[in-house]
Amino acid sequence: MGNRLNHLAITLGDPMGIGPEVILKALADRQLEEQIQMTVVGSASILQDTYSRLAPLGQPLADPDRLSILDIPLPDRVAKELRLGVGNQASGWASFAYLQEAISQTLQGHFQGIVTGPIAKSAWSAAGYHYPGQTELLAEKSGTDQFGMLFVGRSPHTQWQLITLLATTHIPLAKVPEILTYTLINQKLQLLVNVLRDQFGLAQPRIAIAGLNPHSGEQGQLGTEEIDWLIPWLEASRQAYPDLTLDGPVPPDTLWVKPAQAWYDSSFAAQTHDAYIALYHDQGLIPVKMMAFDRAVNTSIGLPFIRTSPDHGTAFDIAGKGLAHATSMTAAIQLATELVYQKSVIG
Repeated sequence: MGNRLNHLAITLGDPMGIGPEVILKALADRQLEEQIQMTVVGSASILQDTYSRLAPLGQPLADPDRLSILDIPLPDRVAKELRLGVGNQASGWASFAYLQEAISQTLQGHFQGIVTGPIAKSAWSAAGYHYPGQTELLAEKSGTDQFGMLFVGRSPHTQWQLITLLATTHIPLAKVPEILTYTLINQKLQLLVNVLRDQFGLAQPRIAIAGLNPHSGEQGQLGTEEIDWLIPWLEASRQAYPDLTLDGPVPPDTLWVKPAQAWYDSSFAAQTHDAYIALYHDQGLIPVKMMAFDRAVNTSIGLPFIRTSPDHGTAFDIAGKGLAHATSMTAAIQLATELVYQKSVIG
């Protein structure tokens, strides 16, 4: 399925978290490298230290000596401040440098996609980089003003695939009704439709949209956003996209019932949608993590290149102990490979 002419960058993420460990564990699967070329963007010394620490535990690990590594050496002042299991100014500087280099090389055409290791936003802030997350830096550097966070997870029980878009992301809950507008959700739907068609091969997707309020507002008794603009937006969108099936606003407490059933029982798959739009962060990510915590993948849509990331954090508390699971990192590499290939076929 893969194309050896395509090339992925895999950033180390925060070097003092579990990023180096899950990358070495994921790349121990030789089937991954048979599908696409991969280069790890980070500090070779960190990968060597991780390998030396964990190899005696007998876990499958890729040997850094056989990997393609775009080495980002650490200045002495940074290296001296690094502490395994601690996110600080030094680790934030390093993880930011890795991602910057991966973006630069991708925009120059050396990579067709980036798989990002987990970073600590607090470490970025300590290093003087004030971004809500990696997505916003990717968008800024690539000149992208419309982008979205899409979460994809494939069930190991039924192979059914959950696709969830967040209409709003890292903002306080109190600001959601203010930021979530007719215009914003219209932009998010367009992004979703494009990615479903161009990268997932879904020409006539079925999409479910959550309500904002309990019971989708109960006809205005529990909130008026649905009546004021969400339902009119849905009606207009059905006319604008006649090839789509748009269902909603679905009460948030029942939206995820069929997906959860399909995750464990394939007989429910026909009753699900191809994709789901959640209106705020936890509305979408609580069910995603309940079902697919160890295998969900975050993919940034709207960028001029493919970007995926495991849907977990730096896990500083277990860094260097050999306890981290690479399932989500492996899934992120596999999805990036599929999307890069699909994009190259479409041209």
